[in-house]
Amino acid sequence: MIVKTGFTKQPTKTKRWDVIFKQLNSLAKKTTVSVKDLEEAIIKCNPKYKDQWTFDALSEFVKSVPKTENYFSALFPKIAELALKLPDCVKKTIPLLQSGHPAILTLSQLQIACLLANAFFCTFPHRNATAPNAEYHNYPSINFTSLFGKCSPRKKEKLRAIMHYFKVVTDTEPRGMVTFERRCLGSAEIPDWRSSKEAMPKLHVTSRGTIEREGTGMLQVDFASSWIGGGVLGSGLVQEEILFLLNPELIVSRLFTEKLGDNECLIITGSQQFSSYSGFGDSFEWTGPHVDDLKRDDWARLERQILAIDALHFRHSREQYDMIKVTRELNKAYCGFKAHGSDEPDIATGKWGCGAFNGDPQLKAVIQLMAAAKAKRGLAFFTFDDEKLTRDLEQVYSLLVKEGTTVKKLYGLLEDFCAVQQMSGSHVELFDFIRNNIGQPKSLL
Repeated sequence: MIVKTGFTKQPTKTKRWDVIFKQLNSLAKKTTVSVKDLEEAIIKCNPKYKDQWTFDALSEFVKSVPKTENYFSALFPKIAELALKLPDCVKKTIPLLQSGHPAILTLSQLQIACLLANAFFCTFPHRNATAPNAEYHNYPSINFTSLFGKCSPRKKEKLRAIMHYFKVVTDTEPRGMVTFERRCLGSAEIPDWRSSKEAMPKLHVTSRGTIEREGTGMLQVDFASSWIGGGVLGSGLVQEEILFLLNPELIVSRLFTEKLGDNECLIITGSQQFSSYSGFGDSFEWTGPHVDDLKRDDWARLERQILAIDALHFRHSREQYDMIKVTRELNKAYCGFKAHGSDEPDIATGKWGCGAFNGDPQLKAVIQLMAAAKAKRGLAFFTFDDEKLTRDLEQVYSLLVKEGTTVKKLYGLLEDFCAVQQMSGSHVELFDFIRNNIGQPKSLL
């Protein structure tokens, strides 16, 4: 019996699966399993980490949930039973989505559930090593150890979402499919932004609603980390991590998706939303189950498409006013926005790369507007209660449309804007710069 642990042939695979099988089978036969039982089984499968891994977050979580809602001791054996199905559900080595190689991988929701159950029990040994010379050093973590340790209020809410997912998939076997596609923008596909004649696309700006809810049916942008999923298995709890908690099937992408390069993105089609939430960061709260009533396509995939694109992280906000960096962001957005068929949906996005990454919301809005224009797709821009940005973006967009502004013209304005920002000691707002310079001949700066 072979378990897919590192996705390369290892001489000790069978022996290792015997150890895993023994531990998981012992748990699966019980009617109730304590956190201590679970911890002992995980450590027996990973003895090297006996003195490094802690389970205080999981332990405190189980203790803190009221008895009326506390179904976890009965759920743990079911997760073990699900994990044991892996050799029957995944009969071939899962291919890696490697850097620089466009590739598509489709898995059933049951296969994903089996893989995530194994991640829950930390059965992927080759994914624990993080040294620069480790075989999978360029891949995100997948084992759940970092979620189980270092107790915090954030971890409690994350575990609520994860446990609910496992409750649903162990109660009723999931029946659909999910596709993971790594796209790479080849050198011949990179636009010449200086000569792009496309006009502004359709734009809807709103301060209300979210990409996850109101953006349903559109291409939903995940403000991703280059390490897909970001801090979902740690303490991170911003847009990407929330998206991955609502749709835990996204987490499996960490198993096979190498770190994204500057010209790459990941598109996930068909993931199911299992949970509802409120808040953001420290105010995030799991608010209960979500019944996903989206239609399925001919491949039995739910009609949900999520685009993971990672913005640059600027230590100082002034660093972004550089056309090399602006062009990188344009190419990254275009890689994800580029249509690969007819009748592609509009794009649901917002303040991509702002917040912790220090992006300028006005600049990021213009960059995404240009990329959508080049891709010939409409844009729904959610400002997340930022009334001023909503108003200002609507006004600038109206001006751009009125003036018949092309992508080429806007790129020239950005070149001038960046030159001014580099030369000036004070900050100039991009929208003010556009208002003052639209329709003017390009400067000779």
